[in-house]
Amino acid sequence: MVFKDIPANARPREKLLALGAASLADAELVALLLRTGLKGTSVLQLAQQMLDSFKGLAGLLQAVPADLKRIKGLGPAKRAEIAAVMELARRSLVQQLASGPVFGSPQQVKDYLRMQLAHLGHEVFAVMFLDAQHRLLKLEEMFRGTLTQTSVYPREVVKRAIELRAGAVILAHNHPSGVAEPSHADEFLTRTLKSALQLVDVPVLDHLIVGQTEVASFAERGLL
Repeated sequence: MVFKDIPANARPREKLLALGAASLADAELVALLLRTGLKGTSVLQLAQQMLDSFKGLAGLLQAVPADLKRIKGLGPAKRAEIAAVMELARRSLVQQLASGPVFGSPQQVKDYLRMQLAHLGHEVFAVMFLDAQHRLLKLEEMFRGTLTQTSVYPREVVKRAIELRAGAVILAHNHPSGVAEPSHADEFLTRTLKSALQLVDVPVLDHLIVGQTEVASFAERGLL
């Protein structure tokens, strides 16, 4: 099924032009990129299948052309087009975070980290290194696995902060369970890293816990 087979008032393209992109559901936006479905599968159904396969937009935004191969009906041209659009979205967020203080738009920081971490099936500890004006220098994955005081090494975070001449950092890690709730281990780790980084005058501005749909902020909860 293609768009011409969908009733005019329900076609994503017409809906977007009449009401704006924000009026479209995730599957409708993806359907606009696909344009056509498969035999027995409408374009909207195919779009939803893609979102389900990648566990939502966060996972799809991290997909590379090789990942998209597992979706039946996506040829090289469609895979390349989708990958290009997703990369544009990622670069746009990075550019915005690098051009001004990250706390000028805390939601952008959360959106960026969700794109990078929410879809992962393993736990990752990452650090956003910022310059003296709190603009993004680099997001770097530092450690993988269950976060404990023995698996995350403060000296490595301090060393990298010095190498990048960071003026501040934002700590971040994902919870593969999907629940963005800080644990006691997370709180202990935050205090440990904060103390270590204070020795080189690099403040910890926040620690963000990335779940499937939410991002919890230590700073917002008064835990820093």
